[in-house]
Parts: sequence; C-alpha cells; structure tokens
Amino acid sequence: MRKVMNFHSVLLLITFTAVLVLSGQTIAQTDRTFTLSISTQDLSVLVGESEEFNLELRGFLNETGKVYFYQQHDGLINVIPNVVDLTPTSQSNAEVLFPIRVEGLHPGHLEVTSNYTIGDRTFPGENVFLRITVAISEAIIYVSTIVGWVYFVAWSISFYPQIYYNFQRKSVVGLNPDFLALNIVGFVMYSVFNCALFWNPTIQTEYFERFPRGLNPVLVNDVVFSLHAAFATLVTISQCFIYERGDQRVSMVARGILGIFAVAFVVCAILAATSVFHWLDFLYACSYIKLTITLIKYVPQALMNYRRKSTVGWSIGNILLDFIGGILSMLQMILNAYNYDDWDSIFGDPTKFGLGLFSVCFDIVFIIQHYILYRDQHSGLKENSSNLEKLIADKEKQEVVP
Repeated sequence: MRKVMNFHSVLLLITFTAVLVLSGQTIAQTDRTFTLSISTQDLSVLVGESEEFNLELRGFLNETGKVYFYQQHDGLINVIPNVVDLTPTSQSNAEVLFPIRVEGLHPGHLEVTSNYTIGDRTFPGENVFLRITVAISEAIIYVSTIVGWVYFVAWSISFYPQIYYNFQRKSVVGLNPDFLALNIVGFVMYSVFNCALFWNPTIQTEYFERFPRGLNPVLVNDVVFSLHAAFATLVTISQCFIYERGDQRVSMVARGILGIFAVAFVVCAILAATSVFHWLDFLYACSYIKLTITLIKYVPQALMNYRRKSTVGWSIGNILLDFIGGILSMLQMILNAYNYDDWDSIFGDPTKFGLGLFSVCFDIVFIIQHYILYRDQHSGLKENSSNLEKLIADKEKQEVVP
C-alpha cells in the first residue's frame, strides 16, 4: 500500500509539474505572439487643441485584454480613451489600430506610461509610452526655432573675425595664448562628448539603460558645431606659429590648470577602461571639464587687456557675434520656458542659463574695454603689420610716463 501511495504521489507530482510548465508556456506564448506599440513616442499639442496617435496591436491574441494609460502629471492633458479594450484576433498577421486622442489643457512636459492585462495577468507596457509637450503658442515654437538657428550661425562664424584679423595684421600680439590653450581643450572635450554619444552604439546603450525613456541629448548640429569650433581654434593656434607673437607664451598658471584637467581626463579614462564606472560617466567628466573652461577661459584675455590698457590684437567682431549668440540663446530658453510653463529649466537647473549669462557678461566687459576704456586714440591709424609695433609702443609709453 505504501508503494502504491508513493507511486500515486509521484504521478500527481509529475502531472502537476506538467500543468505548470504548460501554463508557463501558454503565458509566454500569449505574450510573445502579439505585440503592442504606438505610432509615435513624441507628441506636441497646443493648449485647447488635440492630437491623435494610434495604439497598434499586431499578431495573434486569444484572450480579451485592456490597456491602461497613466499620466506623469495630472491636469496637463486628457487621454481619450485612457482605457482601451483589446479583442481577440484570429490570425498571426492581424493588425488592429486603436486611435487615441490627446487634448492639451495646460502647458508643460510629461510622460504617459501604460500597462496591459490579458485575462487575469498584468504586464508593463514597455514600448507603449509617450513624451508629450503641451505648448501655449505654435508661433512661439517657430520663433524659438528661428532664434536657435540664428544663434547657431552667430556662434559658428564668431571664430573667423579673429582669424581674419590675425591674417590682416600678420601678428597675434594682443591675443592671449592662455585663452587659446583653454579654448582648444574645452572644444576637444566637447567634441569627444558629442561624437561618442552621437555615433558610438555602446555609449548610446549605456545612456538609454540609465534613461530608458529619454532622448539622445546630442543632435547633429551639436556635433557639427563642436568639431567646427575645435577646427577653427586650431587654425587660430596655427597662426601663433606663423605670425609675430612677441614674447607671449602660455602662462604657468594656465599650464597648471591644463595639467589638472589632463590628470582628471587620464584617471577617468582608466577608471572607465577598468569598469570601475561606465564610459558614459567618463564622457560626463569631459563635459564638466568643458563647463569649467567656459567659466574661466576669458579671464586671461580680460586681464591682459587691462594690463596693456588696450584691446589691439583682440578682435571685437568675435565678441559681438558671441554676444549676439549668447543673448539669443538665453532668449530661446526664456521663450521655451514660457511656452511650456517650464521655468524650472532655468531656475531649477540654472547651469545652462547661468553659463550663457556668464559668457554674455564677459562679452560686455570686452565691449566696454574696446569702445570706452581703451578706445584707440589713433583712430585714423589702421591696425596692420606695418604700424602694429607703433601702436603697441605708444601704449607702453603711456603706461610708463607718469
């Protein structure tokens, strides 16, 4: 009897295990033989208006189900309907579209996420999510886009007045080498960050694992600008080896700062290569070096102008274009903050706005130096290679004579 009981127990155990395995296969098959997706994952809508997207069911579904949409922030939009009923399909190549309407109620940014139920089982809607922006005015969107392109062009061509000025004078006397040294390192770091995040699949995978619903923050214009800026700065540096530069050299202070950046760069690269942290963190370290350089790179030139009591050798065209670009950059941020009711992007995280404002303040300092404090008294004298030495000599005499 005991053996019979054991036999029946084993038989029941085998039967129960088989049922569990088959049930698991059924669940997996149900989840695998159909897919849920949406027609777009980025949607813009105006306040008081509506936009549509499609929920797409593809494949064989043998049970009824429901899809539930959830808003990250209440009061910004209405999702109609916010619950979608899924009906069984009879073919493996079936395709069913469910139109969903989004009404804009209040400006802002939000994510809409989802989950779905099949029978009594619930699954996360990993691919069914939207990033939605609700704007006040479409006209402001167009103005912001135009402003963005104008400051992109202004910043891009701002390097060339200095290059032409050096070529015209056949001299770089008056152009601070510390500024150039810091500038090239900054733009190389910026280029490394942009190129890696834009082109490297491994870096992109790390980014999206960390920010699964995010967008790649680097666009093609960021890559073009950073590479172009590094190239233009290299051209300017090459002029220092071709034209007259006097006794100007990179200072020990600048060399020390660049040495610190070099050590930080190498250490972070080693840590990333040995998997202590990710390569994405290494790129962020490069971006922090760029941000730090942006804060300090104009200081040597401003001090040099102050000590010489002259801006001869420092192109004001570069500064005027940089000033225009900086003002328009901040204007775009303000327009977007108003249009999307996103003032936290300025006041909550002031880094980008603060850096733009900081650069504009330095531009104002250079404008005051050039047009007011150290305005060239020899207004009729053209600053070229034949009279540059005379201009500088006159300035030095003015400094010596009490």
